[in-house]
Amino acid sequence: MTDDRTYGTRLPGMPREPLVGKLIVVEGADGSGRTTEVALLREWLEVEGHAVVDTGLRRSDLVSGEIDRAKQGHTLASTTMALLYAADFADQLENKIVPALAAGSTVLADRYIYTLMARAAVRGASRDYARRLYQFAVRPDLIVFLDARPEILLHRSIGKYGSLDYWESGMDLCLSRDLFESFFLYQDLLSKEFDWMRSKYGFKNVDANRMPEQVHVDVQRLVAPLYGKRFVPSPATTPAGVRGPG
Repeated sequence: MTDDRTYGTRLPGMPREPLVGKLIVVEGADGSGRTTEVALLREWLEVEGHAVVDTGLRRSDLVSGEIDRAKQGHTLASTTMALLYAADFADQLENKIVPALAAGSTVLADRYIYTLMARAAVRGASRDYARRLYQFAVRPDLIVFLDARPEILLHRSIGKYGSLDYWESGMDLCLSRDLFESFFLYQDLLSKEFDWMRSKYGFKNVDANRMPEQVHVDVQRLVAPLYGKRFVPSPATTPAGVRGPG
């Protein structure tokens, strides 16, 4: 059964009543500052009196552990990977995201189906297959895409983890034997997929090459209208000095 609240197929057991909460997605490559922005956004919204639930990839009690174990051997096939992540997302959607939205909470998603679709596409799946795989997903109220240059992503990833991740560098695609070269080639492939999705799904681009507090102000400006407010930033540039919706 189709449902205009989703991208095509109604999730079994999905309540027929309106989902009165807000679903805000923060997308972007690894190192773009998504997790930092979600934390800042959650703090700001809670201060403003909104109940907030956060979610992300590999957080399902059902299969997240299995995904981590499967990736450790660096032999996970692309189709199996796509289906495991789809199961992880479906479990969270059914048991966490939809109930929170039905209760009127704001759901902040640190990545959503768009990263999963892009990953599937660069690993050989057609865009149509990736789209149909996630057509049961609830449509977000806002999709913020944190856009950062590959050089910035590289610097931040190494600074945070001390090295590059095998999967985030696309080493399973055999693009190059060199980890760093593979990273840049993989990011370029993902960027092309995100560029294709930008207009189709209505991404709101935010320059993520800057400091987190500067990015946060721009994200707040996008989020405030969802709550019928006009955002007016203060002269201060730190998150603590940013005024909320007025």
